[in-house]
Amino acid sequence: MADVLHLLASPRVESYSTRVAKAFLDSYRQAQPNGRVEVLDLYKADIPPFYAPQAKAKYAVMAGQTPHDDAESAWLPILRTINHFKKFDGYVLSCPMWNFGVPYRLKQYIDVIVQPSLTVSFSPDKGYTGLVSGKPLVLILARGGVYPKGNPCETFDFQETYLRGIFGFIGFTDIRAIHIQGTMQNSPEQVETDTRKAIAEATAAAQQFV
Repeated sequence: MADVLHLLASPRVESYSTRVAKAFLDSYRQAQPNGRVEVLDLYKADIPPFYAPQAKAKYAVMAGQTPHDDAESAWLPILRTINHFKKFDGYVLSCPMWNFGVPYRLKQYIDVIVQPSLTVSFSPDKGYTGLVSGKPLVLILARGGVYPKGNPCETFDFQETYLRGIFGFIGFTDIRAIHIQGTMQNSPEQVETDTRKAIAEATAAAQQFV
């Protein structure tokens, strides 16, 4: 039995990324009836803030020390969030593109979970080593535009490149992406056709997930 975390990064209930993620998870539940899926809506979740006390705690940890006083109490919610994230066997992240990147709530969540000695380590000999490894991650990405490889528009895609980079940094090597593109520039008919194709791709991919 596998536990899957769905990170929902769109505030819109009927967003394209959410629609495709739902199809993926419905298919996964059919294939793995004993699996457990938890949805973390990042617009409703209690994501810890990261202010001066949290930064103080982080630098203490980086120096091999234990946070004390206000830094210690500020660090506890960070630890709980990271421990919750790490306990799953597989991950689905549904995300729209905002200003060529990711929504701010997803960025806040990532800034909380990417921490030294907890999700990534460093040594002078090996450099950085991700500590969350051996788990698959499916990115379900919606974009208003189209960013084909080799096209000058590709340089504006800070959504997939960032997500692959930051999750790869903490140890993920099995990262797959399903795209819904052109949602703001193509005709409604074309967008619906492309969404259905993405749903079919997601449904098939879920049968082999985890």
